[in-house]
Amino acid sequence: MIEPLLEAERAMSFGLIDQAERLYRQIAERDPKNSIAVVGLARVALERGDDRTAYLEAVRASAIDPENPAARNLVLRMTEVMEGRGEELPTPPGEKALANEPSPAQSATADPATPPTPKGRRSLVDRLRGRNR
Repeated sequence: MIEPLLEAERAMSFGLIDQAERLYRQIAERDPKNSIAVVGLARVALERGDDRTAYLEAVRASAIDPENPAARNLVLRMTEVMEGRGEELPTPPGEKALANEPSPAQSATADPATPPTPKGRRSLVDRLRGRNR
């Protein structure tokens, strides 16, 4: 499986997005547990400006392999971007939306003893810069 992954990475690096997507999709279909290929699909979506699909694919890759740092970081990044624009995060297929459940960005940094931050919280960037919304 490594050769098609390398070929897909090469295609991405040369800007051949359609070719990279085709290769990543073939790998993911042959091996549904290949989180690297699914992260590749998320990166393709991101390259095309499709943040919702990028987020959903990153969540899927993270569910396949919770130890995959690329998947985990992409979920956090997309969460920050989408919440920063005031968008609701899409619910992955097969999961029901929970109104009071913290977002991945909130739960990754949350102290288990501290209740989740309300939805209108300031973004990480705003907090670091000392800005209020």
